[in-house]
Amino acid sequence: MRKAIVLAMVLALSGTGIAAYGQTRADALKEARKERKATDREAEKALNERSVKAARKEARRLKKEGWSVSPGALPLEKQLDRAYTMQYEYDTDNYPKYIMADAQSVGQNYDAAKMQAMELAKQNLVGQIETAMTSIVENSVANRQLDSGEAASVVKTLVAGKNVIMQRIGRILPVTECYRSLPNGNKEVLVRIAYSSDAAKKVARDYVGQQLESEGRELQEELDMYFGI
Repeated sequence: MRKAIVLAMVLALSGTGIAAYGQTRADALKEARKERKATDREAEKALNERSVKAARKEARRLKKEGWSVSPGALPLEKQLDRAYTMQYEYDTDNYPKYIMADAQSVGQNYDAAKMQAMELAKQNLVGQIETAMTSIVENSVANRQLDSGEAASVVKTLVAGKNVIMQRIGRILPVTECYRSLPNGNKEVLVRIAYSSDAAKKVARDYVGQQLESEGRELQEELDMYFGI
């Protein structure tokens, strides 16, 4: 009888201990989530403040130089705020979420100048993609994930495929558009565009993989790893 009572007490105490441990762990997880949310809010607040400050500074400069927006368009400050917010966004690997490019062009009318500026911006964007992907490949060599011969082939293919990559680029996000009238009556248009870094990696990976495969070289799995896909 005494043994039964002692056993019951031990089991009761054990159960209480387990329950207490479970509650403590749950409280710790809850507190960790709370702290993470607070950290995320602070980071978002800092990002917004930085973006607003940079946007206002550039807006003042552009207005001073005679730039303005078309009727019905977002105010220049709002456009630039969005542009800088996207520019300052990074993923979990500390890689920019968006690749940004801008260009300006002069034409006899607004539409002609805008069309040319957009084309130049796309060309600049492809150059940015090439630079970003080359950097990833070079980092892979430095980390000994890719030998120098394979890296040279990948980089060479990227450089040679600029025009094809530009044709394969999907949805581009126009983030800034403004213009100014020149003394001779022409219009000058300035545009800034953004493209998803993940989408850029996929376009580059697919193109390089197809080209190397046509040469009898299978590097698809390696390319997935190098480009983080």
